Amino acid sequence: MNTAAKIRCGVYAVISFVALIATWSQNLAYSGPEAFSRFLPDTALTPASRSITADVMLLALAAIVLMVVEARRHQVRFVWAYVAGSFLIAISVVFPLFLIARERRLAAEGSGTPRLGAVDLALLSGLALVVAAITLWVDTR
Repeated sequence: MNTAAKIRCGVYAVISFVALIATWSQNLAYSGPEAFSRFLPDTALTPASRSITADVMLLALAAIVLMVVEARRHQVRFVWAYVAGSFLIAISVVFPLFLIARERRLAAEGSGTPRLGAVDLALLSGLALVVAAITLWVDTR
């Protein structure tokens, strides 16, 4: 695996870890026998929560289609475990893990991946900072 792919895998791993902390620090508030019966209705409490829920669910669907197609194209194993994990853990945790598995398969195949330019890296870095700030703000409320 080349250095760029290793860096991408590291970035994906960090995103997955932060997503695990950010989602499960909130999910743990839902415990007991009525946890699921409370969780889903809470996603529809306000227009903002309904918007985010619809956004995440539709993004998850697109990501899952991509995961299945790419898994079949590059022989990434256990794709349906990634799909199940997307709903049982969090898509924001599992999708980056799938991307790591995909990068490893691409490296094993000898498939090159394009390098990002300076503008892409700067914009992605800025976006990552904004997303991290919003996630921290939401998670600590």
